[in-house]
Formats: sequence, C-alpha cells, structure tokens
Amino acid sequence: MDMHSSIRTAFLRTGEFLADLLFPRVCIDCRKKGAYLCDSCLDAAPRKREHTCPFCTSVLTPFGQTCFSCAPKHSLDGIFAAVSFREASVIAQSIHIFKYEYVRELATPLGALLAETASKTDLPIPDFLVPVPLHTWRNRYRGFNQSSLLAKAFASSFMPELPLVVRDNILVRTRFTLPQAKSHGAKERKANLKNAFSIRSKNPFVKKSLKNKTVWLIDDVATTGATLEECAKTLKKAGVKKVFGIVVAR
Repeated sequence: MDMHSSIRTAFLRTGEFLADLLFPRVCIDCRKKGAYLCDSCLDAAPRKREHTCPFCTSVLTPFGQTCFSCAPKHSLDGIFAAVSFREASVIAQSIHIFKYEYVRELATPLGALLAETASKTDLPIPDFLVPVPLHTWRNRYRGFNQSSLLAKAFASSFMPELPLVVRDNILVRTRFTLPQAKSHGAKERKANLKNAFSIRSKNPFVKKSLKNKTVWLIDDVATTGATLEECAKTLKKAGVKKVFGIVVAR
C-alpha cells in the first residue's frame, strides 16, 4: 500500500469513527441499537409470494420469469424481486437511506435478504453476477455503486462455501441519463436508457468469456424493468445466453 492509499484509508476510518460517534447505528424501524437494520426487523419484512412476467405483468410465472408471449420481444429472461416495494416499507426505507443518505452498511442486510429469497427459487444458478453500473459522474458523486455493494454482499451470503463471482468490469454506462425515478412512464424510461450501456472491454477474450453464460443482473429496485432490459440486451448481443434481473424490491 502506497503513502496516498494509507492516508486515504486512515481518513476513511476516522470518518467512520466520527460518524458512529455522532450518528450511532440504530435500527431504522425498531430503533434498537447496534445496526441500521436489525435481524428481527429484516426477518419480519414480508417476502414477495407471487411473481408475474416483468413485461405484461398479468401472467403469473415462476419467480418472475418472462412469459412465453413476451419472451420473443425482450432480452431479459425474468425479474425476481425479494419483496414488494409497497408491502415492505422498512425495506423501501432502507433502500432509500442506502442510496441517498450513503449508508453503505445497509448493503449487508439487503444483500443477505436477496440471497435468502433467491436461494429458494429454481432459477438456473448463474456463472457470475453483474451489478448494474452507474455512470462515472454519478459514481464519483455518490462515492460507490450500490448495486456493486449489493452484489458482493449477495455473493458472500448466497453460497458462502463457494461464493459466486462478481464481475463489475463487464458492463459500463456510456451515457449519462436522468435517474429513472425522474422519468415518467415506461416509454420515457425506455427512451432515457436507449444505448446507455456497452461491454466495457473490446478484448476478444472478455467477449469469449461471456459466450453461452447465464448471468444474474443485481440491482436494488426494478420498476418498469427498463434498466435491466437494456443491460440484458447489451449482454445478449455479446453472447450471453440467459439474463435474469435479481432485485431487492419491485
């Protein structure tokens, strides 16, 4: 570790110490001290029981897989969500604090929740996980990519004895876009993300490593699924065989 890295690490640790001193870890729901989201409140959050096709949203499908009618028109093979955004308010609040109040520690319980629910599906086990990327500018502003932190927490919880590989060097967001929450309607969200992603490396060995693979795209929230669909389209063009969106809430 060079001198600059050592100084930066010391600075971050000092910042974390001061943050703990001024803003002690208290569960956002029950106010119990020790964690921002305690195990009891995490366990009490209602899990999503019924899943529908992510595109027509009218056909019940196993674990949110894309239905037969929609499959020919879309790249994404399905979206699995651990909870419903409306029904699990504590999870919705946790995601908001995680992303917009920059509480990185929430990646651990949210990733564990996602791993616990996804492990009960019969979706094909992925060859690797791909976090949905942020644009460089937004990543610098926020200081982290919440999807990447989630993917790493998910990987360590899903199969602890044989952790899944997280490949956050595959996709890149090439165009700065409005946050999807500020786009209105499915058409506007789709247009906002058109051609916004690409494969990061032009190295033919990287593209070869994607051929016929199964990928789980990790993100915090899916609304219309436009972001996941655009990522899936990019991955499928590069040779990936199956792409499933795996999100905390929908």
